Amino acid sequence: MKILSLDSATESATCSILDENKLLGEIIFNYKKQHSIVLMPIIDELLKNTNTSLEDIDGFVISKGPGSFTGLRIGMAVVKGLAQGTNKPFVSISTLDALAYNLAFTNGIICPIIDALRDNVYTALYEFNGSKLNRLTDYMAISVNDLILLLKDEKKSITFVGDAVTKFKDKLNSEIKYVKFSPTHLNIAKASSLAELGLIELKKGFADDLYSSAPVYIRKSQAEREYDKRMNLYD
Repeated sequence: MKILSLDSATESATCSILDENKLLGEIIFNYKKQHSIVLMPIIDELLKNTNTSLEDIDGFVISKGPGSFTGLRIGMAVVKGLAQGTNKPFVSISTLDALAYNLAFTNGIICPIIDALRDNVYTALYEFNGSKLNRLTDYMAISVNDLILLLKDEKKSITFVGDAVTKFKDKLNSEIKYVKFSPTHLNIAKASSLAELGLIELKKGFADDLYSSAPVYIRKSQAEREYDKRMNLYD
């Protein structure tokens, strides 16, 4: 089974093609590129350079969030279009799951953190049980201070990974005992990690519904929060 995967949940844009034996190719941009401009060209470039056509692809994988509202909508629209045009299945995988999978087989707790602005992060806690990634908590959007309170008495080592690591590394290191940090090159959700998780689901026969599948934002957008605030003034 050959999988094409995309991640556009954060500032980075990434695409990979993977089969059950190897990673055929992966492209990552992590420098202020607009997803609406860069996603289709990197898909085309990857297909050309791996001598692959869309007809060769057996399924698609897309990150469903949390992350950038606009980026998630663009990525979901692209994959739905590809899936519908080729009549092939697709699955959506959490961005947090993919980040945790970057650290496959790490001992202790894995804590991916995505910057959610205003000293907040999107996060969840994970552990590996053999080769299986187990999520220990719900997906969360919480303040860094609340995350520290949640973890400060933890006796297991905690490894942080994600685009918020650089921003909060000093604070986390000073307030949590058994803390580790991912290498810089693993702090983005790689399309290849997404593809491996998606391949597992597609091989089981799971697939998202083309019409009902949607990004998971966890919290409301700024525009929605401002609208709610205005409406409450008139209640």
